[in-house]
Amino acid sequence: MPLAVFPQALTDLRAFDIAQAMLDGFDRHYRLFRQTSADAKQRFEEADWHGQQRSQSERIEFYDVRVDEAAERLQTEFKVSELSMEVWQQVKLHYIGLLTNHHQPELAETFFNSVTTKILHRAYFKNDFIFVRPAISTEYIENDEPAATPTYRAYYPAKDRMHDTWVRVINNFQLQLEFEDIHRDVRHVEEAVAAELGDFLPRANFQFQVLSSLFYRNKGAYVVGKIINGFRETPFALPILHAPSGLLTIDTALFGEGDLQMLFSFARAYFMVNMEIPSAYVQFLRSMMPRKPRTELYNTLGLQKHGKNLFYRDFLAHLRHSGDQFRIAPGIKGMVMLVFDLPSFPYVFKIIKDFYPPQKETTREQIKGKYLLVKQHDRVGRMADTLEFSNVAFPRARFEDELVAELQHFCPSLLEQDGSDLVIRHVYIERRMIPLNIYLQEASPRQIERAVVEYGNAIKDLVAANIFPGDMLWKNFGVTRDGKVVFYDYDEIEYLTHCNFRKVPTPRNEEEEMSGEVWYSVGPHDVFPETFEPFLLGNPGVREVFMKHHADLLDAAFWQGHKERILSGHVHDVFPYDTRRRFKNIRRAREAAAQQAALAK
Repeated sequence: MPLAVFPQALTDLRAFDIAQAMLDGFDRHYRLFRQTSADAKQRFEEADWHGQQRSQSERIEFYDVRVDEAAERLQTEFKVSELSMEVWQQVKLHYIGLLTNHHQPELAETFFNSVTTKILHRAYFKNDFIFVRPAISTEYIENDEPAATPTYRAYYPAKDRMHDTWVRVINNFQLQLEFEDIHRDVRHVEEAVAAELGDFLPRANFQFQVLSSLFYRNKGAYVVGKIINGFRETPFALPILHAPSGLLTIDTALFGEGDLQMLFSFARAYFMVNMEIPSAYVQFLRSMMPRKPRTELYNTLGLQKHGKNLFYRDFLAHLRHSGDQFRIAPGIKGMVMLVFDLPSFPYVFKIIKDFYPPQKETTREQIKGKYLLVKQHDRVGRMADTLEFSNVAFPRARFEDELVAELQHFCPSLLEQDGSDLVIRHVYIERRMIPLNIYLQEASPRQIERAVVEYGNAIKDLVAANIFPGDMLWKNFGVTRDGKVVFYDYDEIEYLTHCNFRKVPTPRNEEEEMSGEVWYSVGPHDVFPETFEPFLLGNPGVREVFMKHHADLLDAAFWQGHKERILSGHVHDVFPYDTRRRFKNIRRAREAAAQQAALAK
């Protein structure tokens, strides 16, 4: 190897101490990260939903705080910004050595990159100072300590002991709150398994593999695992909730890649999971959801900085193996964001413009604040997660001239030409979806009905999560490959509780009634839901479906009622699955069917 990559000798006495200080910073970060994730168990048991929400939000900030602490320590103790290239290379080699038996080496490498790029100039980002590729394998990492909890537990039930095995699966999580009726719930699980798998015979390799930590999010705790029978593997998840009695209940059973994809959606808040070896959790989850990118799995486990690192590696690999050009994204152009994409890559790139039309009274910092709000908030499956990057170098030759002209006109302060690269100083990246307005133009009547119902459901889920989307036009929502409608334009987003929902006052005279102007007073936070109608319901087919299913969205009382409930402390339930699958709803449906059958006799 050339000397620039591997020095012949580790000669600088400071290099090891710097590497150790860097790793100390990461270990502190992961210790605190893991502790707040472990504490989610007690918050769940105590039904401390507001505490759970606060912890989920605060945990997102942990990483940047620890990076700042580490950078400050390195500068104070070692004056690292003045180190030569050779010393930095030695620091990296020492750091690799320290990670040989580490349980989170991939996360520690990302932490090294974050601290290093905070200290050094961008010109050094492409050299050997950072981990462009992983140096330490995450395969087969084990915690060999005698009392260590394994990544997953394996259960080998005999067919006549299936019920007892499921009870043991649940009890092994040692929840301190009792179940309302664990045996009733397990019977429902067994029925759901039988419906999913049919009347099967256990084969030689029949087992349950269950991840050792519950997955906590909002008001739920999820058992995640898979049923293995011979060569067939069936992923499953069991949501545990608080019943109205205050005791616990298993709410339903989810099976297969589709159900798990919805549970682990990029449009939902991050889970809290107590993991010693996160790479092993990701490997287990990928065995159940092979189409789910590793970047999204790390994100959903709350390790979004490493997910971002993986995304960028995947992006660079895609650029090397593709030849199409970046273009202005299809659809109606935004007033505050310039959006472009690469047709062969399933993401869009969003840049805040330098100036906006007069009706948009906002600033770059305010818009960034809105995106941070979404990052830290419960996204309830209805708001796309975003990756935020600074100083991203794109190959200029891959940009269409029309796109470059748009960038130079609307975003000149964020552009820099660096040789053959076009550097964008700040960009958001999120999953590409079909804009809802385009989808409706091309949809069949049946697809229109489903999309409009989904659109209304999306708004109602946002309302339940204390979010008012602001601009509710169809173009600001997208349709995922699974047909879910997701909101993705955040520059006018507000907390529902910050808004004042009003009915349009009754005109006092004919002049006011005929006026084309707003004749009544409007405060800065006033919202008049009945005025949404002209902007949303011009299409008769859309209007018919909307008024059938979601006419209440045009009524101020609907919005104000939810606002008052939230202000009173109520935390709404938002389920990442069809509520008709809830065991209690299945029981009710059966009881109703039995009553009808009895009456028929």
